[in-house]
Amino acid sequence: MMDTYKRRKLRTELVNFSFVLPSLLAMLCFSLIPVLISLYISLTDWNFAKGMGNWNFVGLDNFKALWTDDWFTASLKNTIIYTIVTVPIGLALAISLAALIDRFCREKVANAVRIAMYMPNICNIVATSAIWIVMYSSYGPFTQMMRALGWSDPPRFLANYTWALPAVMLVSIWSSLGYRVFIYSAAIQGLPRDLYEAADIDGANGFQKFRSITVPLLAPTTFFLTITGIIGSFKVFGTVNVMTSGGPGSSTYTLVYYIYKCSFSYYRMGYGSAVAVVLFIMLLVITVIQWRHNERK
Repeated sequence: MMDTYKRRKLRTELVNFSFVLPSLLAMLCFSLIPVLISLYISLTDWNFAKGMGNWNFVGLDNFKALWTDDWFTASLKNTIIYTIVTVPIGLALAISLAALIDRFCREKVANAVRIAMYMPNICNIVATSAIWIVMYSSYGPFTQMMRALGWSDPPRFLANYTWALPAVMLVSIWSSLGYRVFIYSAAIQGLPRDLYEAADIDGANGFQKFRSITVPLLAPTTFFLTITGIIGSFKVFGTVNVMTSGGPGSSTYTLVYYIYKCSFSYYRMGYGSAVAVVLFIMLLVITVIQWRHNERK
């Protein structure tokens, strides 16, 4: 009897495992193995232009060279600034807009607004970046508005060392805003309405309910969006590549863009892989710290 039970249990477990196996194989082939290959390449001096077999093992030399590389330090600094600015601002705008839509818009109008806001997230990044290039041009709306306000010589946003990175940040915040509003809106609709009714009885105004009920109850959603936002900000590439090509100078270089330049413009695959390994470790550490912090809370 016991043997029959064990066989049935084993059969059930094998069936369950068979459903998971394709995902495990995909993760192994497209995630774990490439990471290990990249780690090995980072320990070599492989130059892609010299062919596949022309490389030497150099140990940690690539990693040592990173910290004296001005382009790497500029890319790291820009990536950190990009993340620190875009993630909090994007989350604050998203949760505020989601709460306002839920509070003041009827259901059909609210759905239409959410869909309209979500559209930039599904549009091709090259197309949206090209539109923003026109908007930032000398004849674009931003420049014309600044002239109308009395600014005689508005900056050329994408050609100015100071303004280029903020200009790219604005595009990133705009393009990801709809997705975050969509996620927050779904979470808000699942919040218990009796808490808001109790707050109404106690005489709480809209801001007090938002601060004391909505924001705390949306903490898990905020945590999820923070993690994905940080990872997305550290991996930003398309917008930078299309709008500025990292320029002017190194003002909009990011880590992923520098990986691309090292690997496919300068053909230094070993050095580019070293930058990629550093980026992977940074994201892993940040994610683990945030998960630990969230578990303690």
